[in-house]
Amino acid sequence: MSINVYMNFNGNTRDAVEFYSEVFNTEKPQIMTFGEAPQHPDYPLAEEAKNLVMHARLTISGSTVMFSDTMPGSPYVEGNNITLTYNSQNEEELKSVFSKLSDDGKVTMELQETFWSKLYGQLTDKFGIHWQINFDNGEM
Repeated sequence: MSINVYMNFNGNTRDAVEFYSEVFNTEKPQIMTFGEAPQHPDYPLAEEAKNLVMHARLTISGSTVMFSDTMPGSPYVEGNNITLTYNSQNEEELKSVFSKLSDDGKVTMELQETFWSKLYGQLTDKFGIHWQINFDNGEM
């Protein structure tokens, strides 16, 4: 299990990831765009969103730092664009952590299966900290 940093950007994630990769002399970043992700037929992806970064990851001094663009029209507030991601391969532990963190908080995405994870959810805890809870399959 681990806690990682997840940073959101307003359309310039690719530039940010490449910048941080150079600054910290990391491996070449792997970048997935929203257009490369499986599309839901009921929610067509706007053309301007297809080249935005859905997910990128760097390992900086042993820590995982993840990156994403916000979707067009989604709120972006500089300074509030960092979340903590709790990763584990124990589903019961993830459910427990999600439940406890959501107490007096606000769930923005219930725990559910996604195309990248057996179990994933998002919430803001009672202290205003934004969390992503993720089953870590070791792939991204």
